[in-house]
Amino acid sequence: PGSRAATLDLRPLLADVDPSGTRPRRCVQARNDRPESEEEALNPRILADARPALENGTPVRLRYQIRNCHRTVGATLAGEIARRYGLTGLPDGTIEIEFEGSAGQSFGAFTIRGMRLILTGEANDYVGKGMAGGEIIIKPPKTARFASHENVIVGNTVLYGATGGALFVAGRAGERFCVRNSGALAVVEGTGDHCCEYMTAGMTVVLGETGRNFGAGMSNGVAYVLDEKGVFPRRYNPEMISIERLSDPEDIALLKSVIQRHWELTGSERARTILENWAHYEPLFWKVVPHPPVTTQQSGTVMVVSHGRSGQPRH
Repeated sequence: PGSRAATLDLRPLLADVDPSGTRPRRCVQARNDRPESEEEALNPRILADARPALENGTPVRLRYQIRNCHRTVGATLAGEIARRYGLTGLPDGTIEIEFEGSAGQSFGAFTIRGMRLILTGEANDYVGKGMAGGEIIIKPPKTARFASHENVIVGNTVLYGATGGALFVAGRAGERFCVRNSGALAVVEGTGDHCCEYMTAGMTVVLGETGRNFGAGMSNGVAYVLDEKGVFPRRYNPEMISIERLSDPEDIALLKSVIQRHWELTGSERARTILENWAHYEPLFWKVVPHPPVTTQQSGTVMVVSHGRSGQPRH
């Protein structure tokens, strides 16, 4: 070791604070991070009520009230489906669950094929974290008087690390929407800063304003952003992505079909207005694509810098 390392004295860090050995070496207090009782917890109830689908593949339709103390709702069911059927899951829509209220963190985490979660209300951070398949639909109540694209109804870091499935949000999201999205389809009506950060695959559609630093570190996938005020060119991060207007008929048809699906599932007035006035709104969309892979030469060896796998979303 070098001379400076030899001057370090680690004895204070390694000292035994209780040579007698009578004091506990770990926390012995009871955990207090699960205030709800087993009767109030949603995940065990959902698992029991979905038993016919899990055991026989019988379609089930369930309905629950949800509160913000209910965290990671749906994850236990997703885990049981994966344990029984693997990543292929169940046929689409086998288990459809409607919720009403305000969902806690990580609503719909690890959702897998065969699940459709419909939330009327709002959700906190980490919606769809690790999502692998299925659908999550979040919309305001029909009695809501606010414009959906002007109000936030899901929190930050939505679809973190998702690899498949689809999310439709009739409202705005917080920051880091679709961070590290790796294969999911997502539709939202506005976002905060850092949308599509580190995205590697999938498709994101934003039917409204974004925050700054859009697409930082985005290496694959595709995004479409509606820019009514002409501000998006100043809000995206150009280091790894480029923006262009829609020109390919296949792009236009795909985008329109996704917005149509968004309207069908959420009843979004924003989507309906765009579809009914398509000739007006189509020129206002930007298509966001990563820069093509770059070939560099390092130490005499040719190295291809790849931007990840195919950007097509998986359902």
